[in-house]
Amino acid sequence: MSERKLFDTFPPISTEQWEEKIKADLKGADYNKTLIWKTNENIDVKPYYRAEDIENIEFIDVQPNAFPFVRGNKTDDNSWLIRQNFSTAEIENTNKELLDVLNKGVNSLGLAFKHNVDFTKEDFENLLKGIELECIETNFATCHKSLNGFTFFKEIVNSRGLNPQNIRASFEMSPLGKLTFTGGLYTENESETFEMLKEMILAVQDFPHIKTLIVDAGVFASAGSSIVQELAFGLAMGNEYLALLTQMGLPVGKISERMKFQFEVGTNYFMEIAKLRAARLLWANIVEKYNPCCAEKMKMHIHASTSNFTYTLYDPYVNMLRATTESMSAILGNVESLTVVSFDSVMHKSSDLATRIARNVQLLLKEESYLDKVIDPAAGSYYIESLTDSIASEAWKLFFEIEEKGGFLEAFKQGFIQQQVNEMAAKRNLDAATRRENLLGTNQFPNFEEKIADDVAEEVLYEDNYLDPIKKIGEPLKQYRLAQEFEKIRYQTDHAAKRPVTFMLTFGNLAMRKARAAFSCNFFACAGYKVIDNLGFASAEEGVKAAKAAGADIVVICSSDEEYTEFAPQVKSLLDKEICVIAGFPKDAMETLKAAGIEHFIHVKTNVLESLQNFNQLLFKL
Repeated sequence: MSERKLFDTFPPISTEQWEEKIKADLKGADYNKTLIWKTNENIDVKPYYRAEDIENIEFIDVQPNAFPFVRGNKTDDNSWLIRQNFSTAEIENTNKELLDVLNKGVNSLGLAFKHNVDFTKEDFENLLKGIELECIETNFATCHKSLNGFTFFKEIVNSRGLNPQNIRASFEMSPLGKLTFTGGLYTENESETFEMLKEMILAVQDFPHIKTLIVDAGVFASAGSSIVQELAFGLAMGNEYLALLTQMGLPVGKISERMKFQFEVGTNYFMEIAKLRAARLLWANIVEKYNPCCAEKMKMHIHASTSNFTYTLYDPYVNMLRATTESMSAILGNVESLTVVSFDSVMHKSSDLATRIARNVQLLLKEESYLDKVIDPAAGSYYIESLTDSIASEAWKLFFEIEEKGGFLEAFKQGFIQQQVNEMAAKRNLDAATRRENLLGTNQFPNFEEKIADDVAEEVLYEDNYLDPIKKIGEPLKQYRLAQEFEKIRYQTDHAAKRPVTFMLTFGNLAMRKARAAFSCNFFACAGYKVIDNLGFASAEEGVKAAKAAGADIVVICSSDEEYTEFAPQVKSLLDKEICVIAGFPKDAMETLKAAGIEHFIHVKTNVLESLQNFNQLLFKL
């Protein structure tokens, strides 16, 4: 049988030929404005990619588990640990929950102790009762008390006759992470804080698979950073630990092998895959500069979490979709462990259903989608390989900018990091307000009939507040969710004495009135108003009469620009206290319409958030 290439009957097409065809199809439209996507990361994403786009990328021929580890640290498969987090407020009940989830597919536990509560060896024994520590990973969020926690844990391991070589765990100390969201470190004295880190690293030397030092890059994502900022600031945070601890006499390998990076993975699917690949690439290059003993010490170990920043209070089941795509990005980016945040976690009280689904998202991706079978399935993708290179390049520039300012700690004290993140957060807030960044179910395509439960506390609509630091040395970053400002509007509506009624007064041109009525219904439903669409009215009098009969608070006139000049003033003259709104922006008729007393216009360029805030003020006299 002769070998034959699949497409050998098709002649090769050059990039120039593709470009000529595209420009012909654009019919004079600007190529860059129409087809080039300018991301928040300052990357120009092209409409298509070809083999030539990756020809000069240095890491293209790198194998998995080889420097610079862009393709991950694994050699056999792409397996990862399924992690579920717990509060240890009630030790006995928590232990029962742990044993339960371990029988349901979880193999990594996250155990959070309250910062202001002292724990004992007995607490650890009761918490870990019946748990086979050699079969799973245990992660303890004990912060500055980690040494005490490890001492208790070590005694339990020894008393059970377990081999320290088989124990996978972490005692998570993250003073620079704490700095970012509280403005202070563990202690008043900086050197004392980092001396605690050194002591902890030395304490666990007989346990090769225990991590003690957490580089929490996710705090930047939760504050509204871009992907490049999250990566660059996380790398700078990690490098700060290396620089300070090597100065204190620790070999770089002893430090790096005890480090774990934590990232939040958002909804920007391909960019998030590329982010994790770029993270390993850059970290390997950073550690290499410290001349470690071997390449093994240059590996980045990553725990990822789905993003709380993208989750919404309203239409929370959409969070399941977000969690699924975010999980896929994390897994295809070759993380070592993953936490899926429950879809109703925004309400601060996850249900059994939600935690079950959070687990099962990962189980389905592993057992039914087989995402654990192939290492770096993105390898060779022109698009993802190019994105990885571009993200790495931009993050590298920002990383060096931080280093020029004296490193992460100094840059944070100077306010540089906060300025960068806050500027990006402001841009993303504006993009959400104008619907350039979609939050399905919140600022776009809301559930028209949804009303929030009465027992949901208003505090979920505001930034997370953390304990005041012992000594404040910098301004903290606000941890919030992108949907919160929209949710505040709808929360006001849900708790008002009367739900406002928005009436679509449709007239004239069939195509235009239908399109604008659909747009307007979606627009006002984002505020939780009741919307009433209509098939069309023969006259202004007929439409206004129907609006009044429906108890309308807002009347939205939906027609074509040409018909607004005569029809809209007629409607306005017949209204009493109802708010009159025009759907569209008929610029040629604006003076006539404003002269008739019409003040409100909604269209695709409207700042939806500001507009709805204004309507709430008018309706509720806030």
